[in-house]
Amino acid sequence: MTHPFEIELETTLPVSPEEVWEAIATGPGIDSWFMGRNELDPREGGAAVMEVGGHREEAVVTAYEPGKRLATRTAAGEDGRFMAFEYLVEGRDGGSTVLRVVHSGLLGDDWQDEYDALRRGWPFHLHTLHEYLVHFRGRTAVPVFAAAPSGGRAEAEVRTLLARALALPLPLAVGASVHAEPAGLPPLEGEVVWADGERFEVRSADALYTFHHGGGMVLMFHHLFGPAPEGVEVAWQRWLAELLG
Repeated sequence: MTHPFEIELETTLPVSPEEVWEAIATGPGIDSWFMGRNELDPREGGAAVMEVGGHREEAVVTAYEPGKRLATRTAAGEDGRFMAFEYLVEGRDGGSTVLRVVHSGLLGDDWQDEYDALRRGWPFHLHTLHEYLVHFRGRTAVPVFAAAPSGGRAEAEVRTLLARALALPLPLAVGASVHAEPAGLPPLEGEVVWADGERFEVRSADALYTFHHGGGMVLMFHHLFGPAPEGVEVAWQRWLAELLG
């Protein structure tokens, strides 16, 4: 049985509507704050594609009003499930922009858990969008993804492993400094800019590093705004696998 859902959020961003539009309606812009690698054909009826960890999800652009409104919708699965996204952009006095996001669709039998995960995730994604537009203005990122099973560990244990590997103090708190040298990777220096029970994010001078833990998996969604070293995604995957091995 499917269950309809709708999540609506609004955020004010201290940049122009044109900059917000570039971030939500172009592949390089989406790559710089959301998940995976993205492509978007800028027209109604065009394709919107996201690829994460080898999984490809396609949607159709159902509304395209440059600078104002973008909407996409995935095809319905055999059980009727689908996802739809709508972004509404409105400029405000002083050069700021209000972005309204509506995420809707049909979920399956485990709809309550899925809905709760989506509801908790969106404030974080909008926070990352804000970090991108404020601290990496005019730049685009190379997305880096890695994933590994947590090996049956409790979430608190996984969080402790991650924090210790990154030389982070516990409990994790926004504003904490990071000075880490992950094996096989460039040094990581920055500060924690988001921390909740499921994820934390570190901002450095040239990157946003995100670590998600829960549901038996650890996922990393990083956005590298400087030159990306060759093999960096493989190196992060190796680092994570060895940490949790």
